[in-house]
Amino acid sequence: MADTSEKIIDTALPPIIVIKKRKGHAAHHGGAWKVAYADFVTAMMALFIVLWLLNTSDETKKAIGGYFQDPAGVGKQTGSALAGSGESLSINKDDMAKLKEKLSNAIKRAPEFKKLEHQVEMMITGEGLRIELLESDKGSFFESGRPQATAIGSDLIQLLAVELGKMPNHLMIEGHTDSKPFSEGGEYGNWELSTDRANASRRAMLKHGIRPDQVVQVRGFADQNLRNRKDPEDAANRRVSVIVQYQSAAESPEPAKGDHAKPKEHGVPSQNAKPGH
Repeated sequence: MADTSEKIIDTALPPIIVIKKRKGHAAHHGGAWKVAYADFVTAMMALFIVLWLLNTSDETKKAIGGYFQDPAGVGKQTGSALAGSGESLSINKDDMAKLKEKLSNAIKRAPEFKKLEHQVEMMITGEGLRIELLESDKGSFFESGRPQATAIGSDLIQLLAVELGKMPNHLMIEGHTDSKPFSEGGEYGNWELSTDRANASRRAMLKHGIRPDQVVQVRGFADQNLRNRKDPEDAANRRVSVIVQYQSAAESPEPAKGDHAKPKEHGVPSQNAKPGH
C-alpha cells in the first residue's frame, strides 16, 4: 500500500475591512434652490409691476412718482404728495411748462379776460414760473394810485388763486410801479403803493384757494425794477408778479408757530423815491 500524505498549507486570510460611507441628502433637499427661486419670484414681480405701469394713466404715474419724491408727505396738500386725480401736482422744472400752458388755457377760456389776454405774460425763469399782470392804457388791474384791485383784476387774481392753490409750491408776490408822480403830495409813494398792491393780491388769493403758508415773500420794488427802462412812465411798468417757485427751491424751514400767516415784506420807503401810479 502506497503511503499517501497530505500537505496542509496554512494560508492566512487577509482581514476584512468594512468601509461605511455616509450618504448625504439629495441635491434637491438643500437650501441653495430657495435663494434662486426667491430671486426668480422677485424678478417676475418687478417685471409685472413695470408692465402694469406702462399701461396706467399719466396721473397714476405722477402719483406714484410723487410718493418716491416725497414719501413723508411734506408737500402739505390734500392727499398724497401728488394727488392721484392729477389736479394737485408738485411742479418741478420739468413740469413748469405744463403749468404755464394750463394757466394760459384757463385765461383764454374765460370770456371776461379775452381783451386782457395780452396783459398777462408768463415766463420760466431761474426762480420758477413768473406770472405778470401788466397794466395798459386799455385796461388796469388796480385803481389808479391805489392798492384796491379793479373788478377785472379781482377776477383774474381769483382765477390764479384757484389754480395755484392746487399745488404745494411756494409763491412770491411782487409789486411794481411806473415813475409817474402822484398829483397829490405826501409821504405815500412808490414803495408803499407797490408793497400794498402785492399784499392786497396776497389777501385776495388767500380767500380763493392758496394756503396761508404758501406765500413766502411779499416784495415791493416801487419803480426800481422797470419793465420798460426806456420809458419809465410806460403803463406796462405797473404790474404785479406772482412767482411759482420750483418745488426743490420751495422747501424751506417751517415758520414759527403763530407766524406762518405773516409773509416777508420788502420795500422800505425811500426818501429819494419818486411817487407814481
